[in-house]
Amino acid sequence: VLEPQHFHVARRFERWLRSTPFAVTFNRAFDAVVQGCAGQRMGQRGTWITSEMRDAYNALHRGGWAHSVEVWHGDTLVGGLYGLAIGKIYFGESMFSRESNASKCAMLALCQELARHKFNLIDCQVVSPHLLTLGAVAIPRAVFRLVLENACSDPIRFTEWPDGEIPVASMAPR
Repeated sequence: VLEPQHFHVARRFERWLRSTPFAVTFNRAFDAVVQGCAGQRMGQRGTWITSEMRDAYNALHRGGWAHSVEVWHGDTLVGGLYGLAIGKIYFGESMFSRESNASKCAMLALCQELARHKFNLIDCQVVSPHLLTLGAVAIPRAVFRLVLENACSDPIRFTEWPDGEIPVASMAPR
């Protein structure tokens, strides 16, 4: 899991953020993000994101439960992530990157937005070295269940996503 307010920005990434031309949007290209996540990855064969899964997530998006973060380099989608926001937990499903740091930018934007709205955590589902460098930690299942009971007891839809493009350079820590 990753507590949004504990996203780790390494010094090198912070310097890079200040000069990147990338911009971030929320929920502008949901299906394109799911499609990007379903794409071929190094060292993997196939994908769990079948056309049926894609249709299901698109239906959840139309219903206001599934949300995406898109990272743009000009008019080109270069990275992003998607998941479900239920109560005060964001359940991350998948992320992708076509340019260096694009998925990190998506995660940073998501964490900043979720922290602003006092979300408890992001369920990252799978521990990976990449997520650990961003501040994710593994917690015992019993602790996770308690957090779920508390943070999802009122399973409301989260609808307060920013409109328009956000320059990634403006997201650099001050």
